[in-house]
Amino acid sequence: MLNQRLKQIQVASWVGIIGNSILALLKVSLGLISGSLAVVGDGIDSATDILSFLIIFFATRIMSKAPDKKHPYGHLRAETLATLIIAFIILFAGIQLMFTSIIKLASANRTEIPSLLAIIVTFFSVFGKLFLSIYQFKIAKKTKSSMLNANGRNMLSDIFISLGVLVGLLFTITLKMPLIDPMVAILISIWIVRTAIHIFLEANTELMEGIEDTSIYEEVFTAVKKVKNVSNPHRTRVRKLSNLYLIDIDIEVDGELTVAEGHQLAVKVEKALRQSIDNLYDVAVHVEPVGNIEIGEKYGLSSKEFACD
Repeated sequence: MLNQRLKQIQVASWVGIIGNSILALLKVSLGLISGSLAVVGDGIDSATDILSFLIIFFATRIMSKAPDKKHPYGHLRAETLATLIIAFIILFAGIQLMFTSIIKLASANRTEIPSLLAIIVTFFSVFGKLFLSIYQFKIAKKTKSSMLNANGRNMLSDIFISLGVLVGLLFTITLKMPLIDPMVAILISIWIVRTAIHIFLEANTELMEGIEDTSIYEEVFTAVKKVKNVSNPHRTRVRKLSNLYLIDIDIEVDGELTVAEGHQLAVKVEKALRQSIDNLYDVAVHVEPVGNIEIGEKYGLSSKEFACD
C-alpha cells in the first residue's frame, strides 16, 4: 500500500517536472524576447517548480527505505522536510524577483513596451498551470501527500499570477506605460512569498508534532467510548508521519483486573481505533487503575476538551 502511494507521487512528480520545464522554457525565453519582466518572473517561478518536483521525487526514494536502528519509525518524515525545502525555494524565488523588479521599476522610463508575444505565452501558461494544479490536487487528495498538496497550491497560485501578468501586459501595451510591467512583477513576488510562508507554517506544524485538524481527537474519544470496561481516555497525543497517524493514549480500567485482563482491554482499544481511523500507523495504550491521579501530567488531551461525552 505504501509503495503504491509512493509510485503515484513519483508519477505526479514527473508530470510536474515535464509540464513546468516546458512552461519555464517558453516563458523565460519568450519573455526576454518580448521585453516583459513580468513574464520572465512568471517563468522563473515555473523553473523553481521544477526543482520542487525533483525534491519530491528524491524524497519518495528516501521514504521508501525500511525502518532501521537509527530510524525505527521509518523515513516518512522526509516528506515534511521536503515540503519545508520547497517552501524555502519558493520564498527565495519571490524575494529575488522582488529586488529585480524594484531595480527595473527605477529605470522604467528607459524600458521598451512588451510585444504581443508576451500576451500569447502568458495565455498559454494559464491553461498549462490549470491542468497541472488539477492533476496535482487530484493525486494529493488520493495519496494524502502534503508535498503534492503544497505544489498543487503553488500551481493554483501560479494561475492567478499568470492572470495578473496578462492584465498587466494588456494595460502596459494599451496605455504605452512600461511602468506597469515591473509593478505587476512586484505584486507577483509578494504573492510568491505569501505562498511560501503559508506552506512553511503548515509543514512546521507537523514537524513540531502538531496537527492542523484537531477533529481527529473527537474520533479517538468516540472510538474508545465504545469499548466496554474502559473509561477516562486522557493524556492523548496525536501526531502525523507523512499521511499516517500515531496515537498515544492513557485509559482507566478496574484496578482489580489482572495485568493480562488489562492488556486485553488495551488491545480492544487499539482495535477500535484502527477500525475508526484511516491511515493509523501506530497506537500506544497505557493502562491505569480507575481514579489514578499523577501529579505533573502536563501533556496530552482528554475527552473533557471535546464534546464526546
